[in-house]
Formats: sequence, structure tokens, C-alpha cells
Amino acid sequence: MKSSFYATIHLLCFLLLLLSFNGLAQNKVELDGQVSLIGSFAPDNETDVFLGARYIPELSYQIPLDSAKAKSIDFEASVNMTGSISSNSFKTNTTDVDIQPYRIWARYTSKQLEIRVGLQKIDFGAATILRPIQWFNQIDPRDPLQLTNGVYGILGRYYFLNNANIWLWGLYGNEKTRGFDVIGTNKKVPEFGGRIQYPTSKGEIALSYHHRTASSKNSTNLTSVPEHEKIPENRIGIDGKWDIGVGLWFEGALINKTKNLGILTNQALFNIGADYTFGIGNGLNVVVEHLVITFDEKALQFNNTGNITAAAIAYPLGFFDNLSSVFTFNWDSNDVTFAINYEHQFKKITGYVITSYTPTTQSGIQQNDLVNQFAGPGLRVMLVYNH
Repeated sequence: MKSSFYATIHLLCFLLLLLSFNGLAQNKVELDGQVSLIGSFAPDNETDVFLGARYIPELSYQIPLDSAKAKSIDFEASVNMTGSISSNSFKTNTTDVDIQPYRIWARYTSKQLEIRVGLQKIDFGAATILRPIQWFNQIDPRDPLQLTNGVYGILGRYYFLNNANIWLWGLYGNEKTRGFDVIGTNKKVPEFGGRIQYPTSKGEIALSYHHRTASSKNSTNLTSVPEHEKIPENRIGIDGKWDIGVGLWFEGALINKTKNLGILTNQALFNIGADYTFGIGNGLNVVVEHLVITFDEKALQFNNTGNITAAAIAYPLGFFDNLSSVFTFNWDSNDVTFAINYEHQFKKITGYVITSYTPTTQSGIQQNDLVNQFAGPGLRVMLVYNH
């Protein structure tokens, strides 16, 4: 909590500095934000009632440099302020209040170049539900707000005139698991990597690489794993997507750790998917994906393999109402995960009613510590206001 306090103080100083700059020059300042109220009931949990509130204020500030060449410097700063009550049918209550930085970055942009430094969201890949190269975020496809923690680092992107683009990044100070990470990162060692995307007929294909130093210290959920403070890890990802009337894509990753962690030494993940909007009523959109994942002491042995199938279905009921759902099925454990979401747009507020089921040992779908997903059946109601 102490580190969060200092980070918040720094953020507030940053906001005040931006506002003072605005008094000296005719630059663009915007203050936006999102307020959400959440209530959920999950009868299979010891604390079956959850009530929470979240506010994410966001200040953006832009300094135009050369309008003809689209050059500018802009800043974004936001905090995640939460308060919640977890209750055992209102017999015993546990409260929690927290303030964390959500995004703090500065960016230089021109027509073909972007460089961004700070706490930011980095996201790429072709898959939408089961994502082998979800390397830097925790986006849960069941969450209609798509909240995710950011990473500290620098990201550069260069866009060629034929729509090809190159990404280069360096990260530092991040330790949480992300995507399909089985162990966390040593936050004292820099991470680095890059990505090349190239257009093809009716689509694009991309190759990604990332190097980090993992750490199995304090991995309390993996008691059989040897404890190493520094485990160099290399990962290669490839993905492609095409629109040929039906959307088709694939996404795969190979992950190798240079120290022996048994079956966690090597991971291989491969996803294929498709989506199509059927001409039924207002348009029924269906997304289907299948993921094969294997954990092996030696690469590509396929001795410990799992298969997961996922589907997402969305149907607009009208101008103000939408119905969507996400389902996953684990073929090895026969576990089913689902979330069915009804959304209604009021004049200034959006309401969500979500019914869900989450098994205690689910895999494949991204968990997010910003979104409380309870085991077993659950009902969640949300009211969201954006200003």
C-alpha cells in the first residue's frame, strides 16, 4: 500500500504540472472518467455477496508540434480508485479501499512513428478469447469494460506506407503473471522484444519475440517447482488473420525457460478461430476458437496436452439493448465456463446483468485481478457512467 501511495502522489503532481502548462500555452486538455457500481452474488463462496465501486479519472494533455506532419506530444494519466465490501450473507463484512495508478505515459507521434513511455497497455494478436500471445495484459473476454493492469516500459512503433509495421519494446519493474504465464517476472531485470506485422491479401501476418527473466520465488501455488530467482525465458509468437467473407485466424506461441522446471520448462500454444455474422434478425455474430496447449520438459513432446474450445455470441436486440455470451469447454477436465451478459443503454448510464459459471480449476481464459470472478454460479449487476 505504501508504494501505491507514493505512486499516487507522483501522479497527482503530474496532473498539476500538466494543468499549469495549459495556462502557459494553448494546448488541449481533457478530463474524462468512468464510474462503475458493482453488485454480485456467488452462493458457492464463503463471501457470497460483493458490493463495489470504482472510479477511473483520466487526464489527457496534448502539445501540437507540427500539424502538417501530424507531430505532437501527448500525455495520459489515470488512477484506479476502488472501494468494496465482501460479505458472508451480510453476517460478517470485509471492506477494502485502494488507490493504484492505472495509466501514466507520455507519447511522441508523427505520421509514421509512435514512441510511448510509462505505465501503459500493450496488446496485439489475432485471437479474441483464448490468446497465446496475450503477453502483457489481463483482458478478460467476460468483462464488458475490458479492464486490465498495464506494464511499465517503453514502446516504439513505426508504420510503413504499405501498412506494414514494426514494434520494439523494453519493460522494467513488472512482476505479475500475464496471459498464460505460469510464474511471475523478476521485476529487477529488464524485458525486451519486438514484433513485425506485414499485410497480405485480405489480411495480415505477424511474428513476435519477447525475452524476460522469470522468477519462481514465492510461487506458493507451485510448490513442486524449484525456486530460482532468475530464469531467462524466450518466447516466439506468430499470428495471422484474414477476411474472406468469414473471418479466419491463427495464433501460436513457443515458450522456453533456460532452467529445468520439469514440465513447466517448455510451453507450446496454438489457437485457430473463425467468426461470421449471420443474417438473422439484427445480425447474429458468432466467434469460435480452439486452443491446444502443452507443457513439457523438452520442447514439443506433447506429453501433457490440453484442449479448450471457446465461443462468443453477440446479438443486438435493438438500438439500446445487446445480448452477448462467452463459453469455454475444457476437453480434459470437462469443465464449462460461461458468462451471459444483457446490456441496456440508458440516457447517460449503461447497465449490465451478467449470469456466469466459473469452475474452481478453470484454464485457458484470462483471469483479471481487477475483476472479481467467483467460483461456481454467479450473478453480477453493474451500472457504468462515462463522462
